[in-house]
Amino acid sequence: MTRNAAREIAVRLAYELGFTDKSAPELLEGRLTKEAFASLAEEDELYQDAPSAAQAEYIRRVAEGVAAHGAELDADIERYAVGWKFTRIPLVAAAIMRVAMYEVLYMPDIPNAAAVNSAVDIAKKYETPETVRFINGILGSFVRNEASPRNKE
Repeated sequence: MTRNAAREIAVRLAYELGFTDKSAPELLEGRLTKEAFASLAEEDELYQDAPSAAQAEYIRRVAEGVAAHGAELDADIERYAVGWKFTRIPLVAAAIMRVAMYEVLYMPDIPNAAAVNSAVDIAKKYETPETVRFINGILGSFVRNEASPRNKE
């Protein structure tokens, strides 16, 4: 599994957290197993390879971090989405931006360009070209203004 595949799985989990009453650790416990990946692999090639221990730790860290900092990340999205209310932003687009913003703010080992470029690549799979440009614009402005990670963990 590549880092981009792990990031895409983290985006999917961040999205799913908005629709479940499970906590992030509870959701991840059921989703990051070889059995869960094997059952999903038939429907989606993203799940063909179960994550290594390091990849699972990355996915867990991102999904739990997005859950813990969701209100802050959503406020950042709304602040940079000039003229848009957060409620107008597609849910998948919001999940993609939350993951990228979390990486920029709390994971200094990940280059900001890698976080943004991967987010845009993921968005191209799920969103319209207009929404991809919207995501790219928001993340670009965000990185220019917030490039120094805030070590709040």
